[in-house]
Amino acid sequence: MKKKIVLAGGTGFIGRGLIRFFGHENYEFVILTRNPKKRDDGVKEVYWDAKTLGPWTAELENAEALINLTGKSVNCRYTEENKREIIQSRTYSTGILSTAILQLKQAPKVWLNSSSATVYRYSENKNMDELSGELGDDFSPGVVKAWEKAFNEVPLPSTRKFTLRISIVLGKGDGVIPRLVNLVRFGLGGNQGHGAQFFSWIHEEDFYRIVGWCIENPEKEGIYNCCVPNPVTNHYLMQTMRRTMHMPFGLPATTWMLKIGALIIGTETELILKSRRVVPTRLLQQGFVFNYPEIDGALRNLLS
Repeated sequence: MKKKIVLAGGTGFIGRGLIRFFGHENYEFVILTRNPKKRDDGVKEVYWDAKTLGPWTAELENAEALINLTGKSVNCRYTEENKREIIQSRTYSTGILSTAILQLKQAPKVWLNSSSATVYRYSENKNMDELSGELGDDFSPGVVKAWEKAFNEVPLPSTRKFTLRISIVLGKGDGVIPRLVNLVRFGLGGNQGHGAQFFSWIHEEDFYRIVGWCIENPEKEGIYNCCVPNPVTNHYLMQTMRRTMHMPFGLPATTWMLKIGALIIGTETELILKSRRVVPTRLLQQGFVFNYPEIDGALRNLLS
């Protein structure tokens, strides 16, 4: 009998990748979404509004795993309205999932709740990990703190719970890679800002493997940083992008240029300029081995 994985907010880049990774031979998938569609790949999409209980709660019954990826994209201007939606989309969805699980006869065995590595403060000279990392106090870390509080404040004794502090996920078909490729291709692949800010990242394949590792190891639970052991500076990232794409030069973008550009396209420079020097101490201590620990090898794979 196939095991059920429920993906809340699973129609995006990460959700599609998880379905490919686990495959249909041993698993069946249910996606909770505001805009369900009929599919021909065996995946079931079910309506939920991520705020209130409804018929969708039955899909959680006896699930092998619940993976919550719900949340408004942070790739937007931080207006007061957008800030409110960013926080509420995360905390409301997490809270209603807890309420639903408490009503079940057979709760999901595992609940993996997405979080973000941006919970840590800006750092260029100190690695931030789950054990001694220093949390930030501006808007983005505040969102993550509220998100994790909503996840942890309701005890679920029959369900193992994971907080996945996810860094930038690098994938072939979506996410940040296509955007960086376009910059480099048009000669704009130099430093972004001063270039000394750190970039914490993970290859999509390793992220999916971490999710599988969490599900398959019944003694594991808690907070895990989902990033490689070796974050790189923006300078090294862009240099490696150019080298991998055989582009001999790349014009830099100063901070003021990025601020103007962010205003025009409706986003924030924090996504580029914040220094995220985050490392996965707990994964390493517990024996997880990365297939793509270095940016050079990851980019060769992703850009091939």
